[in-house]
Amino acid sequence: MTSGGEIIGDIAQGAMLSRAAEPEHGEGQDDGHTHERACLNCGTVLIGSHCHACGQAAHVHRTLGAFFHDLLHGVFHFEGKIWRTLPLLAWRPGKLTREYIDGRRASYVSPIALFLFVVFLSFAVFNAMGDAISVNNTAAAPAEVQGGMAQAREEAEQELAKLEARLADARAGKGGDVAVLEREVENARKAVLVIEAAQSGKLPAEIAAGSGQGGEAAAKSFNQAWEHLRENPELIAYKMQTSAYKFAWLVIPLSVPFLWLLFPFSRRFHIYDHTVFVTYSVSFQLILLALVGVLATWGEGTLLPALLLAYSPFHMYRQVREAYGLTRFAAWWRTWFLTFFATFVLVLFATGVTLYAAAG
Repeated sequence: MTSGGEIIGDIAQGAMLSRAAEPEHGEGQDDGHTHERACLNCGTVLIGSHCHACGQAAHVHRTLGAFFHDLLHGVFHFEGKIWRTLPLLAWRPGKLTREYIDGRRASYVSPIALFLFVVFLSFAVFNAMGDAISVNNTAAAPAEVQGGMAQAREEAEQELAKLEARLADARAGKGGDVAVLEREVENARKAVLVIEAAQSGKLPAEIAAGSGQGGEAAAKSFNQAWEHLRENPELIAYKMQTSAYKFAWLVIPLSVPFLWLLFPFSRRFHIYDHTVFVTYSVSFQLILLALVGVLATWGEGTLLPALLLAYSPFHMYRQVREAYGLTRFAAWWRTWFLTFFATFVLVLFATGVTLYAAAG
């Protein structure tokens, strides 16, 4: 379980990275800062709060109190922009996207700065939600789960018996394709073995089979990764978590081409517009997932998490309609495709992270 100090450290680290991506803007004089007439960096005579030659702040702190003030300022304020950005991100994401694209940026956190902060914050929350899961869990399952697995096993065994009887008749010349029935019997036997493995709490040794040189090579790779997972599931879970944390930025370039497909060859909208849209959208979805995870883990009800998840496509609808100036119908049908594309990218990213962690 991650400690509170580690969570605060993660948040602070995310805030500092975000500050690096978001240049200082409009900071006034604070106690604990020097009051120079010339820039301490390049020596240019100062005529404002920042050097007009190199951009460094005119007043540089030299006290411990001012240092911690800057730290808290970076974590909680983002120069005040975060409190103007989050309400728009939550309720009017299309306006926020369009404002930034059109150049009205001084009042808002930039997409990449917000994304960096949200990634650190969300993964800190996910770390706090619990320990790595064990996939080889022999603990007693709830009675309804045990009953369901027993019923599934009974049905699978009945189906296997029927197929074996049909195969015997086909071999005796009573009709039926022997080769096809042999494959069906083999698949039915594997299904029974999988259910037996689930009942015992142990994972099967292999999960993939392939035919032909290419298929066999792919199946071998999948089975090797699966074997690593079976041998040390906690380590693989940790690797998956850290890999998802490191490669979260890949969701943006993976998503942009799909958004472009909704406006093919458009002269009004460009790749830059789509990138801003995706970055703000992904940032909000990460916040939403973190909030749903917290409510599902520590809350008792399921209604609020379900409502939050239902808001996700509506958020996409609001963002695409206002950001691109679309009619209700044009935004509605694009939202359906966006939801499908987002699900596909999420599955693709999760699969890649899982294989990377298992193969590493």
